[in-house]
Amino acid sequence: MDFIGRGVVEVKRRFVLILLLGSYLIFGFVLPSFANLPKLSLPQSRTLKNENQVIKNQTDEGKVLYDAGKFAEAVERLQKAVQEYKQQGQTQKQAVTLGNLSLAYQETGKWQEAKQAITESLQLQGLNIQNKNQKLLLAKTLMIQGKLFLSIGQSENALKSWQQAEKLFGEVGETNSRITAKINQTQALQILGFYRSAMKILQEVNTTLKSQPDSIQKVISLRSFGEAQQIIGDLKEANIALQESLKIAQRLQNPDEISASLLSLGNHARICDKQSLMPEAYRTTEALNYYKQTFEFSSSPLIKVQAHLNQLSLLRESKKDTTTIISEIQILLQQLPPSRNSIYAQINFAENLVKMGISSPSPANILKTAIQQAENIEDIQAQAYGWGELGKLSELAKEFPQAQKLTEKAILLSQNINTPEITYQLQWQLGRLQKAQGNIKTAIASYDIAIEALQALRSDLVAINRDIQFSFRESVEPVYRESVALLLQDPTLKDQNGQANPKILDKARQRIEALQLAELDNFFREACLQGQKVILDRVVDRDNPKSAILYPIILADTIQIIVKLPNQPLKLYTSLVKETEVEQTVTKLRQDLTDPSAIRDLKMRSQQVYKWLIKPIEADLAKTPVNTLVFVLDGVLRNLPMSALFDGEKYLVEKYALSLSPGLQLFNPKPIVNQKLKALTAGLTQPPKNFPHFAPLQGIESEFELITKAGINTTSLLNEKFTSTALEREINETPFNIVHLATHGQFSSRVDDTFILAADGAINVRQFDNLLRDRDDARPEALQLLVLSACQTAEGDKRAVLGLAGIAIGAGARSTIASLWQIDDESTAMFVGSFYSELKKGISKAEALQQAQLKLLNHPNYKSPSYWSAYVLIGNWL
Repeated sequence: MDFIGRGVVEVKRRFVLILLLGSYLIFGFVLPSFANLPKLSLPQSRTLKNENQVIKNQTDEGKVLYDAGKFAEAVERLQKAVQEYKQQGQTQKQAVTLGNLSLAYQETGKWQEAKQAITESLQLQGLNIQNKNQKLLLAKTLMIQGKLFLSIGQSENALKSWQQAEKLFGEVGETNSRITAKINQTQALQILGFYRSAMKILQEVNTTLKSQPDSIQKVISLRSFGEAQQIIGDLKEANIALQESLKIAQRLQNPDEISASLLSLGNHARICDKQSLMPEAYRTTEALNYYKQTFEFSSSPLIKVQAHLNQLSLLRESKKDTTTIISEIQILLQQLPPSRNSIYAQINFAENLVKMGISSPSPANILKTAIQQAENIEDIQAQAYGWGELGKLSELAKEFPQAQKLTEKAILLSQNINTPEITYQLQWQLGRLQKAQGNIKTAIASYDIAIEALQALRSDLVAINRDIQFSFRESVEPVYRESVALLLQDPTLKDQNGQANPKILDKARQRIEALQLAELDNFFREACLQGQKVILDRVVDRDNPKSAILYPIILADTIQIIVKLPNQPLKLYTSLVKETEVEQTVTKLRQDLTDPSAIRDLKMRSQQVYKWLIKPIEADLAKTPVNTLVFVLDGVLRNLPMSALFDGEKYLVEKYALSLSPGLQLFNPKPIVNQKLKALTAGLTQPPKNFPHFAPLQGIESEFELITKAGINTTSLLNEKFTSTALEREINETPFNIVHLATHGQFSSRVDDTFILAADGAINVRQFDNLLRDRDDARPEALQLLVLSACQTAEGDKRAVLGLAGIAIGAGARSTIASLWQIDDESTAMFVGSFYSELKKGISKAEALQQAQLKLLNHPNYKSPSYWSAYVLIGNWL
């Protein structure tokens, strides 16, 4: 117990608090596993000799009882000591004991009494704090107050208390206590979503503690640092920190800290498992072992229930027996005093039961108990979660009016707190319920609020590892898609001719762009597409009126195609097709494209996709001077090169120049034709030794020769000269507006698996991004074109094109040309030479790409789309 005596605190028992990773999503939509935050630790102290032996005995007895877990009896002794000090007029000792009494109340779940005790302690200490002992006592009382605030869900107040405590510890020279206060601040910061700020503090703390002997502080700081690294996605560094925290805890022989570190490692193993390609049966073993060790090692019911809830979730996912563990969780939950953590545990338990289809124990009854406890401790956020989850239960039972009533109650509660992460889910749930009851207009309004809240969360969401915080495809993407479906399918929003209002169409396409930006943010874990941009519509209407923009949007039963033709309002075209059929057809067509012998199946499937996307707008396109089609593709369509679409006689590339755009806006949409072309070229004919599965690229020297022959001024790094260091040097020192990389690379939906190869190994997309951004900061010449001529998408990754878009945007290039799969050396060299030759003629990048592809298509050896359609242009097509 953290007992205070004459301005000092004696640490005899430490407190364990937990944070549910993804607790923002706690009410059952995607309820993640439990994870523990590092323990909140309070400063060490000296013992105190009390003048009044009776009071001393009561205080000592209270401490002994507290250490033994007999909190109610400890409260009784401490209450008596408080009264005795009050009668004697010993104000400072009364304040000290009130602080300790608040701790005892907190353990019994008596939050009102705990708040009253700590408030009285602070009031007794007053505002006129002068000497060192007074400052020390106030700092330690603030530490206890911070713990109370965090326990009842007031994270902002907890942060303020610990910040004040840190300042006071600094003033009196209590370095270790100041470190403790900083560690505690990081817990509040993480709950509030400020992960980067928490990381910065923890890095400073770890640097300070590194040279010091083993200590509880060191264990807590390393574990907290590991968990923060885990949240932002650096799993390798997270594992190092967590393993070190466990080793130190074991050397200190501290059971509480050992169990807390084991639990963190279990959560870490589970996150790593989710990113593994191994079968599910093999993936859960390590995480389950950590959770079992945690349960066996810990004496804390709270830690035990965390470990068991995580085991339950894993067993449920792997379809293993859960009967015993469910019974044990019920018993453990009954042992926990009411707190935010125990309430979240109950909600977590209920949500797992719902997913398993178990009605006994009753999820509804468990939730009602949790809500009652949340009301007792006045935790509004926990109440909102609970009512929201009850609403979800009614929604699953198709009791829509009752579900709406419960959801609206949760929304009303959430309006009292600034929590967009709750707002978006509750409004999404309300929108679904309104739609189910036929109230389309009110449903649209609810979805609008949900998406507005998601936009407000953008800066927070990007800092969070998507596999920890939420499943993007389950928790974010459906909000956007369902909203667009409502907008486009609402008959009241169409005119007499059945055409949708252009304002509604603009709103729909902006929703899809917001979804795509959110995906990119989720990929990089930072906000993308910042800076000066120009709306595509303006480019089509004013700068390049020979272009049209197509926005195909995949919905459950249709593909809705929003089209922008030059100097015309937006129009909507519809193809009736199930989403499942679209995905199956596109997936098979994508496989056909890499097999030159599958030309018959390729043409059949390609013609089908053409009928969905292009056929409905053929007549209107023919009436315009359009020669370039710009696609803002959606979903699985992004894996498909539009050039290969077939109308039965011709491929689309034979009729139009083609380009892709990651959104509705362009950076500095100016043509490259008026600039002198200077290229930095780099390539490897042989892959590095650690990457033997990549084939040699013998045609690179020929490729580079053809670039020079086309009249491009080049600086080259070839083979052993192409290292990450050399590339960085040339990027910073050489003036150029084109970067051409002829080396193996891979695009993946995971940022860690998206890279290009240099002689000294892989250059990750983040590193590559930083290289080119640093160059943009240092030099006035913008990077106009990035060419990746030998890359490919990750095999088996349906969303791998995210990696291509990530490289294109992250590099800051105005345009990017890349291959979606690997092509043979000879055709690649021919394509590259043709492209640069055409570009030198002063035509647009899209037209230069078209002409280079047509040259291959007309070559007797390379007629198949497998050779020429792999190349796509992203970004500025001018």
